[in-house]
Order: sequence, then C-alpha cells, then structure tokens
Amino acid sequence: MAKRKRVIIMGAGGRDFHNFNVFFRDNEEYEVVAFTAAQIPGIVGRRYPPELAGRLYPDGIPIYPEEDLPKLVKEYHVDEVVLAYSDLLYEDVGRLLSMALEAGASFRILGPLDTMLPASKPVIAVTAVRTGAGKSTVSRAVVKELVSRGYKVGIVRHPMAYAPDLAKMAVQRFASFEDFDKYGITIEEREEYEPYIRMGLTVYAGVDYGKILQLVEKEADIIHWDGGNNDWPFFKPDYMITVADAMRPYHEVRSFPGEVNARLADVVIINKVSQAKKPEDTEVIKKNIKSINPKATIVLADSEVTVDKPELISGKRVVVVEDSPTVTHGGLPYAAGYVAAKKYGASEIVNPKPYAKGIIKKMYEEYPHMGPVVPSTGYTPEQLKDLQETLNNIDVDVIILGTPTDISRLIKLNKPVVRVKYELKVVEGPSIKELIDEFLEKVKNKLPM
Repeated sequence: MAKRKRVIIMGAGGRDFHNFNVFFRDNEEYEVVAFTAAQIPGIVGRRYPPELAGRLYPDGIPIYPEEDLPKLVKEYHVDEVVLAYSDLLYEDVGRLLSMALEAGASFRILGPLDTMLPASKPVIAVTAVRTGAGKSTVSRAVVKELVSRGYKVGIVRHPMAYAPDLAKMAVQRFASFEDFDKYGITIEEREEYEPYIRMGLTVYAGVDYGKILQLVEKEADIIHWDGGNNDWPFFKPDYMITVADAMRPYHEVRSFPGEVNARLADVVIINKVSQAKKPEDTEVIKKNIKSINPKATIVLADSEVTVDKPELISGKRVVVVEDSPTVTHGGLPYAAGYVAAKKYGASEIVNPKPYAKGIIKKMYEEYPHMGPVVPSTGYTPEQLKDLQETLNNIDVDVIILGTPTDISRLIKLNKPVVRVKYELKVVEGPSIKELIDEFLEKVKNKLPM
C-alpha cells in the first residue's frame, strides 16, 4: 500500500472534528497525526478519542495549541495542513497559510462538496458573514414561522465541542433544562440552546453529525441548521439564509468563510441597519452582495432590543455582559446589552476592565478592540469563578445580561439582573413569512403528506 499522506487539522473544537469524521476517518490515503486548537480557551491538551476516531486510530488523536504548528509539522513529517475553523479575515487565513508553508507542508481547505451531508428531510439553514451578525434572531423567527404552520422542526446547532470527554458528547439531544445539567454544558452552549428550549423545541448537537442527522431525520419534519460563527452548514441545505452585519461593512467580502456563505445564499439579510456607523454602510453591503451573488434576495432588518425590567436601568450605573464569541473573535466592541443600556437610559456604563479576574482579564488582553463590556466566557468551572468574581467586584447598581442565557443559574451574583431580549424586525424586502413560503414551495415534494 502507498504511504499515507500525513495531515494536521487546524481547528477550534467543531468544524475540525466534522471534517475528520466525514472525509478522513476511514480514508486510508491519509493519516491525521494531530489537531491544533485556537479561539476557544482551555481545550488543548486533550485527545480526539478512539471511540470517535475509528479503526485507523486505535489510540485517538492528540490536540495541540495552534502556536505549536511549525514544530509539529517538522516533528510529525507532515505533508498537508488542513484549515478547519471559521470567523477569520482573509489576512488571518494568509498568515496561517504562510505558517504551514514555511514549516514545509502544503495547505488545504475542504469545501462544501466534501463536507456537507445530504439529508432525506428538508433543510433550511441560517448562516452569517461574521459571528454576532444576528443569526440567532433570524433563526428564531424562521423556526417560529415553521412551527406556526404545524411542522415539527428539529434544530441542529453547529458544534461546540468543549467538554473534556468528547466521546460522551458525540450525539446530544436537548429537550429540557434538565438536559443542560445532564450534559454539563458551558455558558456558550446554553446561550444557543436556551431560547429554543423556552419555545418547547428540541435541539441536537455534538461531535458526530452523521449520527446526529440520522436521529433528527427520524424525529422531525424539517431540519433547521443553526449555524455557528460564520461557518457553512454541515448538512446540504435546500434553502440558505445568510446574515450580514450593517455594523461591519465589507466583511461579506473580506471574511472566511463568510464570503462563501454570502455566495451560497438564497437570501441575504442585512441586520442591525439602525446600528450602522454610517448611513451608506448598508448600501455598501448591498452592492457587495449583488456583485458576488446577483441571484440572492436582499432583506434589510433590525434586531429590536427590549428588556424584562427597564425600570432597573433608568438613571442607574450598570455593567453589561455580552455573548462572548461576538465580542471576542467576532470583532465587535459591544452587542445587545450595551444597546439596551443606552436605550433605557443608564446613567453610566461602568468600564469593567479594571475589575477583571483570570480568564476575563486575559480576554481583554487578547481582544483589545472590546468595549466596556464583560464577555460571558465560561468554558470551565474555573472560568465561571473568574466571571463571578469580576461581576461581583464591580461597584454598580445593576447587571445587564446581553447574553441569551441566564448566567445567574450558574454563578451567584450580588446585584439585580436585567435580561435583554432581541427580535427580528424586517424593514425592507420580503417578510420571514414570504421567505418561508418560498422555502416550502421549493421542498414540497420532501414534506410529509
């Protein structure tokens, strides 16, 4: 047999494992000698377990920090480095490419045709050009419309494989808050799953998306792919909605794989138009989308921000907690919590940075663009403790939670908490109802009679 090509997969606990499962796992032409990990603190030093790695990898596969890549290429005599994570600008991709080439390996990206799994049930996907564009708001609107028409919708969430034991989270099914405790999931996972659980729906996630697909095909009429970061779907969509961000013009043509999603989309929703820094930014995005995907329908929308206790904000000193990926590798200085503080008349949004502890302090150092907000970072018990101490040490009247999950379930806070909600409002173009009409007409032959 010919010598197997030796490969390292660069990832962040999600796309990397999926690409391995669907392309490399049983492929005798390749030997994956290692994964590297970036973006997510605290997940290196593990192994991709033999239970998931398959017959060619009886000892599993080690996971190293990304900064070790040049050394690993030489040590393992690597032929090819495969990039398998998302939310990068093109300059970031170029830097990673150069790192691999300088070390002596070739560089590769597996595309949608190599990595999308076909489904027997209709698939509608929501993706984005960058993290924090508002996928969740759009996804909730899409799912509500489908449910209102009597369809049983299975929500499949892009992976967040952060647990120490990856084998135990191969296939996860969340139908209640008790399931959160059963799987011991992180704040980051709760942020994505909790809104659906409150709607009485079931969310599927994990590591092995081939097995996840088999499960959801049995239990749902329609599969909703709820994307993560700006990655493209793991399942081949029949209809794809991509969300662009009016706060970040040009990212639809300067980010990877955000531009891929913009090119693949049936519909591009330009979200947060009222938050655009300049009035012409929305027109710039429209022009860019038309240049790369002239067939896409373009919709303009806003994320309408409300809170459960507005009276606690007016005239008060507040600290704002935001969804961590949005304000870290997503590149935004703030998100919905900060908007809510301004909207409801906080007297002061206190800068939390001098009070930061542990991982929160490290996040400010790693992401200097971040504004006066606290990232909801909590991948481990130690990080949850850092978040708790940071918030409890700040001299304010109220904590505003811009994150979709109620973190007061996980940590003890010594101040009143105000929770933020945000819903999609279409301001120009077809409504969500009209988009769903188009999707259902397209997949009518795959729907239950």
